[in-house]
Amino acid sequence: MLRNSGKPISEKAITVWRLTGVLVTLASGGVVGGIAWFLSRFHVPKWWLVVLVGIWVVEAILWVGWLPPLRQKRWRYDIREEEIEIQHGVWSTTWTLVPMNRVQHVDVRQGPFLKRYGLASVVIFTAATVHEIPALSEPEAEKLCRLIAEWAKVADRNDD
Repeated sequence: MLRNSGKPISEKAITVWRLTGVLVTLASGGVVGGIAWFLSRFHVPKWWLVVLVGIWVVEAILWVGWLPPLRQKRWRYDIREEEIEIQHGVWSTTWTLVPMNRVQHVDVRQGPFLKRYGLASVVIFTAATVHEIPALSEPEAEKLCRLIAEWAKVADRNDD
């Protein structure tokens, strides 16, 4: 079991997740603002509005300040010839073991924030589900994608 002994993802993931957190927080701020405006039309007590804004501030602190470094610290992965181990989780830890012979397809994905910081994610498809190793350096992601495809013999199975 990995137990924080596997390879960590890039520390740049913290910045990417903080930017994503800012966008999520701004969107929810718009919703909170709309609700506050609507409630103010009905002359609800001011403390309701203060509570609403307080909840939004706590959300912002969590999504932008606290969760990104903790998520990055908890992500671990290890790629071996027979299996892929993935460990992640903030509130509870999830440990996943994917046998190489179950891998059907592997991709490298990159959104705008990941691209801006030279990062990419490796996405591993099995018949049952999809697994992702996020925020790796681009060269590392490409290398892992090729290695997983080779060890899983993805190309060989598709040539049948």
